[in-house]
Amino acid sequence: MKFYSLNNSKIQASFKEAVIDGIAPDKGLYFPEEIQPLPANFFENIDSYSNHEIAFKAIHQFVDKNIPDEVLKEIIKKVLDFDFPLVQIEENVATLELFHGPTMAFKDVGARFMAECLGHFSEDKNNEVIVLVATSGDTGGAVANGFLGVKGVNVVILYPSGKVSDIQEKQLTTLGQNIVAMEVNGTFDDCQRMVKTAFLDAEITNQKKLTSANSINVARWLPQLFYFLFAYKQARTKGKEIVFAVPSGNFGNICAGIVAQKLGMPVKHFVASTNANTVVPNFMKSGVYEPMPSIATISNAMDVGDPSNFIRIRHLYQDDFLTIQENLSSYSFSDEATKSIMKMIYAESGYIMDPHGAVGYLGLKEYQKSNPNTYGVFLETAHPVKFLDVVEDTLGLSPKIPPQIQKVMGRKKKAMKINTYEELKSYLMDS
Repeated sequence: MKFYSLNNSKIQASFKEAVIDGIAPDKGLYFPEEIQPLPANFFENIDSYSNHEIAFKAIHQFVDKNIPDEVLKEIIKKVLDFDFPLVQIEENVATLELFHGPTMAFKDVGARFMAECLGHFSEDKNNEVIVLVATSGDTGGAVANGFLGVKGVNVVILYPSGKVSDIQEKQLTTLGQNIVAMEVNGTFDDCQRMVKTAFLDAEITNQKKLTSANSINVARWLPQLFYFLFAYKQARTKGKEIVFAVPSGNFGNICAGIVAQKLGMPVKHFVASTNANTVVPNFMKSGVYEPMPSIATISNAMDVGDPSNFIRIRHLYQDDFLTIQENLSSYSFSDEATKSIMKMIYAESGYIMDPHGAVGYLGLKEYQKSNPNTYGVFLETAHPVKFLDVVEDTLGLSPKIPPQIQKVMGRKKKAMKINTYEELKSYLMDS
């Protein structure tokens, strides 16, 4: 399969080229030339397939001829070595827990898949690739863990100083080896702007091979569709139309869910839940896309003022505003509302949400007000312990620290502090 630039469909690349380049030469996001639906009997008999088999069938058309089937199966086996349980919260509402991987965040799937693909493509190559990535929280840790020790790949992670949780910072600044963390005096948008500027800087790209591990990269973005299918497998027995509510920042996760729908997964609707960063909820009201400076919130991984993947969502629906409205709703919620629902759910069920999952739950309940006869699945995208300060302040308790987190707590932070793009450029040119 070929992938084309959303800026110019004549610019095309193989899956391998799209993964290594990260972004098209004209700086457009890559998009698959077609999405071939899976047979209807696949979904009718999905209970008979393992998660590994589901993932293989779902991703195969996108990587075909670039990764041999046996290699792809082995990659999937390595990536999906943890569970994706659907946990009932209340009648017609369940959460899909995506935090049982090594860094306890949903991005473990995409980061590990991309790392395995890039490692495969880098075999027998002497040219090193620099993975350059901006993070608002969980991407950094997942990418650092996924790429740690991958031969021929060096990773540079930019994160906003003081705007990620302590545990998130530990996960991306303490690994060493081929992982370099840069603490930026600014916001996530500043980090993302530096990364995009580097990709446009011919002085760098003429000398260095850069790629991105943000969800703009097809190998980070597409495998996120796996767990929507795993959720469907578990939720279809409820006998009602299924709605997915996704806490959304850069919109790669919910976009992958929509790809799963295009593959034929029966789903009624998607809900994009956001915090105070309201660019998409505003678009859904007006049809006008207006980026804005990001606003810092307690659900920091969603603090994005210009979500990169929303252009892919618009393209999936042929940029038809009415079609988008039929299939997607988007609501925003304040920190106060987020804390309030965390308290209420804990009091009623004993379930501890992280602030991102809480925003997802709020969006789902807002949609179900006018669509009550649906079965709603909201995504818990990170373990609550990763936002320990928020959980302790809101619920007055400290969740048990899982082994995945304990092993980084005592490690020493190592990060380069930078203020300007020129400092990043200087490092890249000299590395």
